Amino acid sequence: MSSTATNSDTLYTTLKTPRSTKTAQSMKSVRFHGPGDIRVDDVDEPVCGKGQVKMRPAYVGICGSDLHEYNSGPVLIPKKPHPLTGTSYPVTLGHEFGGIVDEVGEGVTHVVPGQRVAVRPTIYDGTCRACQMGYNYCCENIGFIGLSGYGGGLSNYIVAPAEHFCPIPDGISLKSAALVEPLAVAWHAVNVSPLKPGDRVFMIGSGPIGIGVIQVLKLRGAEQIIVSEMMGSRKRQAIEFGATDVLDPREVDVTKRVRELTDGMGADIIFDTAGVEVALNGAIGACRSHGTIVNIAVWEKQPAIRVNDLMYNEVKYTGSALYDEESFQDVIRALDQKQLQPENMITTTIKMDDVVEKGFKALVEDRENYCKILVDVQGC
Repeated sequence: MSSTATNSDTLYTTLKTPRSTKTAQSMKSVRFHGPGDIRVDDVDEPVCGKGQVKMRPAYVGICGSDLHEYNSGPVLIPKKPHPLTGTSYPVTLGHEFGGIVDEVGEGVTHVVPGQRVAVRPTIYDGTCRACQMGYNYCCENIGFIGLSGYGGGLSNYIVAPAEHFCPIPDGISLKSAALVEPLAVAWHAVNVSPLKPGDRVFMIGSGPIGIGVIQVLKLRGAEQIIVSEMMGSRKRQAIEFGATDVLDPREVDVTKRVRELTDGMGADIIFDTAGVEVALNGAIGACRSHGTIVNIAVWEKQPAIRVNDLMYNEVKYTGSALYDEESFQDVIRALDQKQLQPENMITTTIKMDDVVEKGFKALVEDRENYCKILVDVQGC
């Protein structure tokens, strides 16, 4: 591991020295109180116990799931106590983040104070049918740090069970650490697909997850990456990160054009990151016989899908929502080896006190100009 912090981490060099004082204090925490009601509250600083880790978050990404909560929540945020955490809202937000370990509880040996970590936020029971089959990321009682309890990244400190904290090499910037979680979503989605080197891929949408998928596809040897996107800034980013063709559905017949670009065959694999009914049904027509459509989008309304078209062409339609532990670790390795260099996804960095006006409201009102907003927690 390199012992030299990257330039983007200058503000965090002092975080490597844990505080000597253990007196009770208050801290800032960004909490969801209801739709359209996110506040920067003063709350009690958490205490580290047995089997737990106390961490100082550095940079935290604002996710599309956070926006769903802000616009129309609680969705994933529990209205009544979550079965695994016992937490209901108001909850502290922030599930895309990394930082510096401040303290470890009894029995914790895989991380030490002063160490850099990325947080794997998925919470699972380990006992349900999905968990027993080895699919803990499909747990029947799934929860998330930053949505379901154990605090969240948008706070000066967080305490959670030790297994959620994954060591990262010093060569990975703390800004990149905040992107491990969304990149793991993209990595796992590509794993779910039958992608082979030389495949031709069509993707609906190029927001942060879509840009992540493009990076993974390029790394895995996709020959052609066709993207459907309307926003100018996202079109440009798609090209910058490796898309071969970008189509605007307002200007072209996307289904027809994908067919033309793939020599009349259609795409081998389609990734849907947008969750728009008309786009999905168009994508079905753009998929080759025996192709695969992978849904990563979170749908606000149930779509009416052209099932007969899926059936007659024997197109496989599957979902991919989260990630397994292996995908999370694979992303960390790929970042360390510079196979993924995602920091150009970051459009702006804001302070925690500005998270509502310059974060959530900016993404809702001016989405055209933003890909990924990071919150500099300790710089507040």
